[in-house]
Amino acid sequence: MDGVIVDSEPYHERAFRDVFAEMGYGETHGFHFPDYYGHSDEALWRDFVAKHKPPQPFAELVAWKQRHFLDILKKDEPIFEGLPDLVEKLAARYRLAVASGSSHPVIDSVLAMKGLRRYFPVVVSVQDVSRGKPAPDVFLRAAELLGVKPVECCVIEDSVAGVQGALAAGMDVIGITNSFSAEKLARATQVVSTYEEVERLLL
Repeated sequence: MDGVIVDSEPYHERAFRDVFAEMGYGETHGFHFPDYYGHSDEALWRDFVAKHKPPQPFAELVAWKQRHFLDILKKDEPIFEGLPDLVEKLAARYRLAVASGSSHPVIDSVLAMKGLRRYFPVVVSVQDVSRGKPAPDVFLRAAELLGVKPVECCVIEDSVAGVQGALAAGMDVIGITNSFSAEKLARATQVVSTYEEVERLLL
């Protein structure tokens, strides 16, 4: 979802930066955010807590960033141009699922934009599985709920961790260069730069 349906990676980074600044870390937090693209918020927070040992409980930190992220995301609704049309066309031919490293409240907020929720009979969050990407768990759970074999699935991913997870699940994966270069996504079955290319591959 993040980086494929919605251009949210810059918003995740902005939300983390804002929260870190409020905590007094500003530019001293020591994190390179693209390293965490495709991973859950918890992955970054675990590393932050290990590095800085803040006084706040872990769950409070996660909730703080998520609230701020949703506030700024809802104002702009940065769904990628061309994505709603593509989803509508794909849904007429395939059963679609969202398999995301985000939490259910974030997924729900994004899929409420542009009326996208009706196209996805299956939604899987990192909250529903034991391991986040690059583990294959969210993809395998999505296939299970769709009632199809992993080998019959095609994943669309923007992140290196997502590509790794999809391949580990035994699925084909289209890497789209919304967040990373074609070179970084080179392990994907196909690498594209536009949604028109995705449409040509799948329809």
